[in-house]
Amino acid sequence: MKKRPEENSSGIKFKLAELLKEKGYSKNKLCVRCNLRFETVQGYCLGNISRVDLYVLAAICRELDCKIEDIIEFDKDSADNAAGI
Repeated sequence: MKKRPEENSSGIKFKLAELLKEKGYSKNKLCVRCNLRFETVQGYCLGNISRVDLYVLAAICRELDCKIEDIIEFDKDSADNAAGI
């Protein structure tokens, strides 16, 4: 099995930390309101998750009144650079 790279070279950027700051939410408040584990929210803030959970995304979007693209975005240039394209 091939080991995953240490850095995020997928081109996926997580923007939850910025969104929480913009909306005036703490990670703890989001956890309580969405019934999520702190580690889960922290992973989405730091971008160190390997699998996106649709339930988690839906709960966050519902609570923060936002769209998925407000939380996660794909940067094609970053992904192409990492792939050597």
